[in-house]
Amino acid sequence: MTPTAIATLHQHLLAALSAAPSETRRLFHGRGRCWPGLEQVTVDWLQGVLLVALFKPVGDAELQALHRMLLDLSQSTAWLQSGAHSLLLQQRYLPESPTQWLLGEPVEHWDICEHGLRYRLDLGRKQNSGLFLDMRLGRQWVQAQAAGKRVLNLFAYTCGFSVAALAGGARQVVNLDMARAALNRGRDNHRLNQHDLSQVVFLGHDLFKSWGKVAKYGPFDLIIVDPPSFQRGSFVLGKDYPRVLRRLPELLTTQGRVLACSNDPEIGPDYLIQAMADAAPELRFVERLDNPPEFPDSQPDSALKALVFRRP
Repeated sequence: MTPTAIATLHQHLLAALSAAPSETRRLFHGRGRCWPGLEQVTVDWLQGVLLVALFKPVGDAELQALHRMLLDLSQSTAWLQSGAHSLLLQQRYLPESPTQWLLGEPVEHWDICEHGLRYRLDLGRKQNSGLFLDMRLGRQWVQAQAAGKRVLNLFAYTCGFSVAALAGGARQVVNLDMARAALNRGRDNHRLNQHDLSQVVFLGHDLFKSWGKVAKYGPFDLIIVDPPSFQRGSFVLGKDYPRVLRRLPELLTTQGRVLACSNDPEIGPDYLIQAMADAAPELRFVERLDNPPEFPDSQPDSALKALVFRRP
């Protein structure tokens, strides 16, 4: 990370904070490879909290220079006018992804808004804060599609899709994830939005051992499949994604839709389209949802893939 690259990041953040978003947004997405020398950096605006993440190691001198730049940023007019009060630096490349509070009083939880909905984040404690910001338009799509529908949310994590679906008028949402702590945070997210939890089911199970439990709540009008690219001992995308796709037709209504997602930069949308054609040929590709404009990528096929399929 050269002095020129750090200066570029400084100017970008000054401009972004001068028109700080009213809701949570990514302010800088270096991982899209659009700014040479900054490919390892992302910066998120969490409504008063600025979270800077490093995804690859940098030298001590570079890290100190980044610290100085960020502290200088916190003295700028743009920072003061934005309402920012806290500054975090997370080293995602280290074990446990340690986070340093460069400015502000440390807090464990922080509530943010997206598209008028509220979500609770964990700050400084976990690798991921609790909401993947690149899926913003995917959640909006689900909210727009959900009225009166029965929705299945596989690999639900903290239930962002579930919150969006219920906000859109879903009749019922079934969330499945192995991580019960993540599902508990999903309950928190629904409560923040004053949702009726009697319309939401939380299944803390291994999907591949639980098809029967899932099926008893179906059939579903909308199924969301948003797995991790790799989760040790439970999911490997190339091997396990087709196993999921193969079971979708039996879980869908005759007019059902599937939102199948992947954030693995090593595979493009063609992989998912072909995998669906092989595993569930009765489901046809409809469209790829746009990614938010704040996530530019010099190689669009490496960015988030959110693909819609339906019965013909």
